[in-house]
Amino acid sequence: MKRLIERSRSVGEVLRWVTQNPGKVSASHYPIALHKLGQLLQQQPGLPMGAGDSRGPAGQVLEQPEFHMLCQAIVSGCAKFDNFSIVNCLYAAAALGLPGESPLVRVLEDESRSRLGRFNQKDVSMVFSSEANNKALEAIFSSQLFYENRQERFIRSMAEWLPRKAENLTPYTMALIAKYVARHRLREPRLLDTIANFLLKRGEQLDSKVIQKLVFPFSRMNYRPSNHGELFPKLEAILEQKAGSSPLATVNILMSMFQLSHFPQTVLHQVFSPGFITNVMSSPYALIVRRYLSLLDAAVELEFREYSGPRLDPRYRVLMFEHALTADEANRKYSYKGLVAEALRQLVGEDCYRQDEVLPPGYCTDFLLWINRSGTVLPLSRVPAASRAPPAMSPVTVSLRSSVLALTSEVVLSVNDKWHYCQNSDILVGSRAMRDRHLRLLGYCLVQLPYTELEKVSGIEEAKHYLRQKL
Repeated sequence: MKRLIERSRSVGEVLRWVTQNPGKVSASHYPIALHKLGQLLQQQPGLPMGAGDSRGPAGQVLEQPEFHMLCQAIVSGCAKFDNFSIVNCLYAAAALGLPGESPLVRVLEDESRSRLGRFNQKDVSMVFSSEANNKALEAIFSSQLFYENRQERFIRSMAEWLPRKAENLTPYTMALIAKYVARHRLREPRLLDTIANFLLKRGEQLDSKVIQKLVFPFSRMNYRPSNHGELFPKLEAILEQKAGSSPLATVNILMSMFQLSHFPQTVLHQVFSPGFITNVMSSPYALIVRRYLSLLDAAVELEFREYSGPRLDPRYRVLMFEHALTADEANRKYSYKGLVAEALRQLVGEDCYRQDEVLPPGYCTDFLLWINRSGTVLPLSRVPAASRAPPAMSPVTVSLRSSVLALTSEVVLSVNDKWHYCQNSDILVGSRAMRDRHLRLLGYCLVQLPYTELEKVSGIEEAKHYLRQKL
């Protein structure tokens, strides 16, 4: 039966073998049939493979009675399937484009979830056999099963598999892995080093947009790959050649390097040059590139003082961010910021702090306070207006501010929620770490409130006691 399914030349032939011979079909044949259907649909030109799309021939196939008979057979029998068949069916269903709300996918995911404790290494790592390809990885990454279990078996399996298979993967597939690792903040050195080695070997053949995707996980996880001594100069040489062809990708790559405290001088000469700026200003993504360039320019001022090349024209400088980051807004209901805000209000009063203040070059702070040398939090009305202005970055302003700071200190309370760290780690993600470095260099006193401490605080009174100790 396995050979008959695999040799089928049409969707109808696959469905006939499976539905007309129920006595000869075992659990292992169902994922094979689903895989074969996906392959045949992909081979037919012009067929839309979008999930739930019933407008084209592919959608019509998924609506055929024989296909529903196949799905019903899997739904009815999956409780008796072995683990390998369950995982493979789920993987094949996702690759076929079935929507997550379909009865087949729901039943498979429920059955998988109930078996998580019994899955062995082979059950999860089997998808990294010779079948591994772009579509397979998309299917895995979109599966709720693997999302929930990624930190345990899945990532461990991928970390063992990827170094051996990397040479056979396409840049698109490696970029897909990099995107997944970055999105879930997975600071797994074996995965990150494998991506770095892939980039070192193939970087010259890749366009800037692909390089950007492969570099991003390093800065996201605040991780310098083990080959950074070779990789970073190689990236600099590539950027020198390709900087003008994709300005947005170029500044994104530079931002990743800056977050890792690496400053490629020759590339900076290019991106701050009049020609590059003129090219950017006439592009549809002018504002976002200006934001990145403004932050890069500020980072040069703060961290790369030996740089003597061109700088961003002041008339093009804008705030990198004008409000809280999207992730912080989306996760607001899970944040400890509300608890800290109420405790701070009761502890020092509303006129003694600012919340969500955006400071140049565009960093959103959770809470900003002024404290005198004796440790007293000052009402903002008692702080001279000139000293309350956010610090600029000219030497004159820094000099003037130093005399004010001799008497008072600007304190930033930073509520570091779970998503500000790499998964299962106390290491801040790269953007947060760079923000903290820059705020300190700008003269602010930074007080960290990590979620690991805040989750132990119970109620407002404990929160007030905790803040009093911190301040």
